[in-house]
Amino acid sequence: MNLRDLHYLVALAELRHFGRAAEACFVSQPTLSTQIKKLEEELGVTLVERTPRKVLLTEVGREIVARARDVLNEVEQIKGVARRTLDPESGTVRLGIFPTLGPYLLPHAVPLIRTRFPRLELLLVEEKTEEVLHRLREGRLDAVIVALPVHDDTLHAEFLFEEPFVLAAPRSHPLARKAALHLADLGNQSLLLLEDGHCLRDQALEVCHLAGAGERTGFRATSLETLRQMVAAEVGITLLPTLAVKPPVAQAPNMRLVPFLSKHPPSRRIAMLWRKSSAMHDFLVQLAGVVRGLPKALFDPGDVIAAQPALPPPAKAARKPRI
Repeated sequence: MNLRDLHYLVALAELRHFGRAAEACFVSQPTLSTQIKKLEEELGVTLVERTPRKVLLTEVGREIVARARDVLNEVEQIKGVARRTLDPESGTVRLGIFPTLGPYLLPHAVPLIRTRFPRLELLLVEEKTEEVLHRLREGRLDAVIVALPVHDDTLHAEFLFEEPFVLAAPRSHPLARKAALHLADLGNQSLLLLEDGHCLRDQALEVCHLAGAGERTGFRATSLETLRQMVAAEVGITLLPTLAVKPPVAQAPNMRLVPFLSKHPPSRRIAMLWRKSSAMHDFLVQLAGVVRGLPKALFDPGDVIAAQPALPPPAKAARKPRI
């Protein structure tokens, strides 16, 4: 048994196709298939059920794949220790981030990271929170940036920042005329929300619960940009995180942003997480510190709110003719 064969097996387990797994491993399909067969013969068990259309792992195959991932991850940790001993600020970091944060945080954070660690290769993966956490636990990512809380005793969390929400409403909506909102102002309102699987949906639902608001039925967006355009089209109102309304993000026409009146407005808490067993711990603490060092003004919606064009005065009610 060798590491190469374990790598082939893990690739086959992930891709469920001999041809695609061979391509991912930069070998021919017959080579990969032969090595998997030799591994089965060495272990004396069947690892893979071969069907015409797809590949299925046997029960023992799934267990061995899980352990193979652990072995390969430990090998990468050993290599990482050696690399960072020679040059602590070089090498590769595989970082996961979720879609309602990545496009808005990374334009601000990546230049700082490049300046602080010019020899670092940063590989970014954007997926929903549960998926990046799954890849982190399997060793396919070195760290993730997600919203708290995350309940997992095997992971270390470094708090980065708190990001307030603002209300996004069509300019014609009554709440758009308010300078700021109390949470109770959302009572009995129906908000446009993201589809299941987005952590922002869960956070928005929590705010709705506190305010006595609900979800707009018959519509669930797949992205923040869809929500933004639906608000501009006067379909409804929603909550947006502050980074999603900051430059370089362009403001949608016909949409007005309203902050919340509170020392502790509705918000989400963002952290960087990695495995407690990671050999990169000391370096990841430094990397988290760079992101934590972003200017505090970046998380204050005040400048964007103040730059909005003024609304026209409300139309006066027509006088009734005197009889």
